[in-house]
Parts: sequence; C-alpha cells; structure tokens
Amino acid sequence: MFRLRPGTVKEIIRGREELEEALVLVEDREEKALNYPCLTGNLSPGDEVILNTSALHLGLGTGGKHFVFFNFRYPQRDMRGKGHIMKLRYTPYQLKVFSCEEQESPFNNCFHEFNGLEGTPVLIGELHSMLIPAAAVIKYLCPHIRIGYIMTDGASLPLALSETVSQLKNLGIITGTVTPGHAFGGELEAVNNYSALIAAREIFKSQVIIITMGPGTVGTGTEYGFTGLEQGELINAVNILEGDPFLILRASFQDARQRHWGISHHSLTVLEKIALTPATLCLPLIEEEKLKYLKSQLEERKIYSRHQVKEREGGVVKEAMDYFRLEGRTMGRSINEDKMFFETVGATARLVSEKFLFQETGTPLC
Repeated sequence: MFRLRPGTVKEIIRGREELEEALVLVEDREEKALNYPCLTGNLSPGDEVILNTSALHLGLGTGGKHFVFFNFRYPQRDMRGKGHIMKLRYTPYQLKVFSCEEQESPFNNCFHEFNGLEGTPVLIGELHSMLIPAAAVIKYLCPHIRIGYIMTDGASLPLALSETVSQLKNLGIITGTVTPGHAFGGELEAVNNYSALIAAREIFKSQVIIITMGPGTVGTGTEYGFTGLEQGELINAVNILEGDPFLILRASFQDARQRHWGISHHSLTVLEKIALTPATLCLPLIEEEKLKYLKSQLEERKIYSRHQVKEREGGVVKEAMDYFRLEGRTMGRSINEDKMFFETVGATARLVSEKFLFQETGTPLC
C-alpha cells in the first residue's frame, strides 16, 4: 500500500539530469520532494503533482522522502529507444530498459564468449557508504586502475538517488555503472548480478569491481531479516564466475546497538551461514584491545576456518578521501566520528590494491 496526496511545486531546490529536489505544498505544508525526470518528467514551479508520502507519514528513515508519483503537466509519456526487459515488473511503475544481455544489444556477444572473471578482485560491501572510501583508496593508490561499480536492488532501486555515484563519476574514479535486477539507471542495465559482473568486466574492462546496494539498507534486528544478506550470495556468484571476492566487514565501535558493536552481526551471519564459498576479509590495524575483540568475534563464529582473514593498515583512507576532496558518512557519522568503520573499508581496499602495485613495481605495498 502507498499513501498518495496532491501537491503543488513551489520551487526547484536543486537538480541534475537524473534527480531533482523541489519544495512542494502538500497538505497545507511546504515540504521537500524528490523527482526522477526519467519517470515523471522535469519539474517547474506551479506544476500540479501527485506525491507518494508513505515514508514520511510513517516517520521512516529508509525511503524517508516524498516522491513525485505523477506530474499533470505530462498526461502522456512515451517509451523511447530499444529494449524490452521490464523492471519493477507487474507494478504500476513497471518500466522498460535496454538490458546489455538482450539479443539486440551490441554487447550480446560478450556473454556468449565469456570465459570467467579470471581472478578479477570484487569488493562486496553491505552499505552504500562503503563505496566512497573503497573506490577512493584504490584510485589513490592505483590511479590507472579501471573501477566498475554494480548497484544491486537490495535497497534504493534508482541509481540516480546516489549523490555518491554522481561524485565518483564526475571525478573519474568510477569507470562505469551497472544496475542489475530491479535496480535501474546505470550506464548498463542487467537482468541479474551474474550478468552485471560479466558486464562490468567485459564491457567496461574493469580491473576491480565494487558491488554494494544503493542508499537505504533495511534491517529488522533479526538474524536473517536484513537486505545485506545478499553479500553471501554475491560471494558465491563471484566464485562461480572465477573471480576473487573480498567482503568488506561492517565494523564500528560507535554504533550504540549491541548487535552492530565491533563486527556487525550482519557481516558475521553472512560469513558464517550464507556464503557457501570462501572470501577474503581484512581487519584494520587498530588498538590492540579493539583488534583482539574483533578477532574473538571471528573466532567465535568459526570464520577463520571458512574464509581467509588478513590484516592491513587502513589509515590511507583519510589521505585518499582528502586527496579527492570527498566527504563520506555512514549512519550519519563522518570519518572523524567513526574512524574504524572507514579504516576497515580502507584496509580492504588497500589489500586489493597491493596486487596491482606489486605488478607495477615488483614491491609489495606493506
């Protein structure tokens, strides 16, 4: 069910080609609303619109915005371009995309001729906030590396919602984007995560692939009730396609919730119970007592016997983000407020970068 209300656009606050934010008069209040021009056309002051007000009405964090559902200035909208794959299928918002696997796609042969990822490193993260530190560190240490990004459909479905991706693309840090499943808006559309991995490697010629969901992860406090569970399935997919999976641990000593203290139960559950094949994970070199606690969590869940665990210094993440003038936040916390979260991502990205630095210099990074 969704909650719809009429509104009037008062002002365009900000906008780019993929996403607009407007001030809208709705239910006698002026409130902010997001608009995707590819779905509902561009907004102008005075437009009469229908808004989906469900999330704000419920006071939610995930999806907590008004969204333009329909703009009366465009009573008719037509499909353009090639393609016949539908996303958001069998909903009032189902839309056509031109998937890169389709027979008419110029990239169709890539999927027939694919022989495996050949050890391509794939960084698998739960939170969208892991993307900036991971990509920044790799590009900082290895400027010539081509990084492909895959945004799964585990959280937000439109790639346009991500200011992070827009920033990284504009800076040339990310080479290209793929949106599999019901996610949409990437430079390439794919039917599933396997095809997305193939596309990132074969079409974008990515030397490193980063895969996370978009903004808005969902959790319920139960063992299996969180969208990040997909990471285990992604580890399996990367191994099946003969890539090299690296799981980015979700780790923090700033989260007040006990289940996310140290290494989050999300990461531990994925590694212990969902991933049927091995991955590499990396602990940051932090204070001895804190590092000891993280190791005890891995030992308790028998992670060491199932996966490869490395340790690296993660402080390079601050240098990399400062170099590119990037500001990342996770759960509302900056790098200064949650140093370990960012250093865990940085340590993993540093580990991945060593492979390329050794090839270039013959000398390991650490």
